[in-house]
Amino acid sequence: MRPATDALIVIDVQNDFCPGGALAVIDGDAIIPEINALMREFQVRVLTQDWHPADHASFAANHPGKAAFSLIEMPYGPQVLWPVHCVQGTSGAAFHTGLRTDPADMVLRKGFRAAIDSYSAFFENDRTTPTGLEGYLRTRGVDHVTLVGLATDFCVAYSAVDAARLGFGVSVIESACRAIDLDGSLETARRAMTEAGVVLL
Repeated sequence: MRPATDALIVIDVQNDFCPGGALAVIDGDAIIPEINALMREFQVRVLTQDWHPADHASFAANHPGKAAFSLIEMPYGPQVLWPVHCVQGTSGAAFHTGLRTDPADMVLRKGFRAAIDSYSAFFENDRTTPTGLEGYLRTRGVDHVTLVGLATDFCVAYSAVDAARLGFGVSVIESACRAIDLDGSLETARRAMTEAGVVLL
């Protein structure tokens, strides 16, 4: 059993990010057995869930004439336009049925503000609007976080870098993650995590 100061954060293991989903990550569901096993090792376990309103600004469908995976400029910086995914209350937004959710101490929903996307479990994409996760972990006495989930190069990496920036020790178990790898985004994300002091396992 890991010490109570080390939290497991499981990022976005939802139907839309798994094979057959609207924004499927290749082999996204293959990581679930390892994550379920890890749940037994940790005393603090947090699951995050992408939770978008249908009119979310990051959806290509809400920008006429714009293609999915193209880039636009938002007030907070560049934004990838995504296929519609993880819409609040839909089956796509639900956790994958294979994922053990009962052990979770907390489920954190992110990306629910229509005007701003939220990759990180700690901040919206403006990098300043907090989700409240830091406060929860601090009050639980956590000083180290171990991240797993989907996708390595977006929500996992952003969460890891933010956690390091906030002063947590951070590890990412790469075998329990999968990447989208959009135009080399995985290598970029791995470099950003390493430079931030994140330990890639």
